[in-house]
Amino acid sequence: MGAAIGRACREHGFFYAVGHGVDETLQLRLEELSRRFFALPADRKGAIRMELGGRAWRGYFPVGAELTLGRPDRKEGLYFGSDLGPEHPRVAAGVPLHGPNLYPDLAGFRETVCAYQDALTMLGHRLLEGVALGLGMEADTFAERLTRDPTILFRIFHYPPLGAGAGEDDWSVGEHTDYGLLTILRQDESGGLEVKVGATWVDAPPLPGSFVCNLGDMLERLTGGVVRSTPHRVRNRAAHGRLSLAFFFDPDFDARVTPLDLGGEEAGGPTWDGVDPHAFRGTYGDYLLGKVSRVFPGLGREL
Repeated sequence: MGAAIGRACREHGFFYAVGHGVDETLQLRLEELSRRFFALPADRKGAIRMELGGRAWRGYFPVGAELTLGRPDRKEGLYFGSDLGPEHPRVAAGVPLHGPNLYPDLAGFRETVCAYQDALTMLGHRLLEGVALGLGMEADTFAERLTRDPTILFRIFHYPPLGAGAGEDDWSVGEHTDYGLLTILRQDESGGLEVKVGATWVDAPPLPGSFVCNLGDMLERLTGGVVRSTPHRVRNRAAHGRLSLAFFFDPDFDARVTPLDLGGEEAGGPTWDGVDPHAFRGTYGDYLLGKVSRVFPGLGREL
């Protein structure tokens, strides 16, 4: 596994995970509950709007509320994370992005989200062991240095159909890279995800029993650009809504961001965003908070 993931990390920054052990029944149950939520009237969905989540950055946002490179996305979504009560030290201290989740008033939704997050957290640890081995490091490198208490961000997205009149510049989500370590994505059958390979865009279709995994900007920075954080985008060409479950497995909020030792391996080329991959120093929390205002400008002012 390590060798195959290592090649994918260096060459593409994307790979499919199969044989992962995540219960298919759990995945389908969450997908069905999510469809039921997004079919609710706007006022029912707005009962758990993100503004009510405050500094925890949780809850529902409507179509157009999230930006990619300053342009509104054509999607709506639900944001979850580690469900922390007021007694947690970081919540008590008012640390941004920590706190309780806001759950829809649908039977079984809370329990299903919690079970799914637990399963994907275990998978995230296993996949990063493969990444470490593929890069010539010890399997526990990430767990020991960065992810013993990982930052978990889980997002359920619904992409309405763009319609027959959509032009070439109309995207559900435009070209971007993810900003963390590892994204684990479940797609429905609609397709629409595209990955940039060199100068060419290629489809990343849903495959039965798989997750699409991609590496983020922070891992590119930690490896000095050896690992690729690859641009991708989404266009929902289907006549119906598209659903995706995006799980972000990232470093501990307080983890110090320092380069990983890859034995002198050189970077393969410039980063997508033109940022020096060696430039950032500080904690992952510092880095993450610096990204928030670009996605939700109004919420970012509250953090």
